[in-house]
Amino acid sequence: MAQPKILLTRIDDRFIYGQDVELWNEAVGSNLVLIVNDEIAADSRKWAPMRVAAPEGVWTRFFSVQRTIDIIHTATPRQRILIMVASPADALALVKGGVPITRISIGHMEAGEGKRSATPAVAIDDADVAVLRELQALGVKMEVRNLPSDEPDSMNALLY
Repeated sequence: MAQPKILLTRIDDRFIYGQDVELWNEAVGSNLVLIVNDEIAADSRKWAPMRVAAPEGVWTRFFSVQRTIDIIHTATPRQRILIMVASPADALALVKGGVPITRISIGHMEAGEGKRSATPAVAIDDADVAVLRELQALGVKMEVRNLPSDEPDSMNALLY
């Protein structure tokens, strides 16, 4: 079985947001944006605004974490995939489920109760830090970057 062409996995709880996904899509050259989130996959009413915001000519799919694990290896060689997840926990579940993720870009994680600001766009808690450390230990390369043209922020702000 051939490995799927996963160009980048991006943690951004806004998923397809404004021109962000268009810029990331252009930067990595994907032709399929795979939104992986159990809540969104279960509610097709949430798909419509994201489909409209997706770049023209790019396929968009909405799968649960388990469905992604189950079918990612059926991707055809012509599919160049940008995976979007909302949290480090979803990314880790994919990796542990056998999805060949080697690179993660962290873009936006919303502030909330118990979260602290690690960068202007990323708020984390201790559980997020533990998951990011586990991803790092599994050999996944990670960066914090808002837009492809930005210089990456240090992962130290998130891990320590």
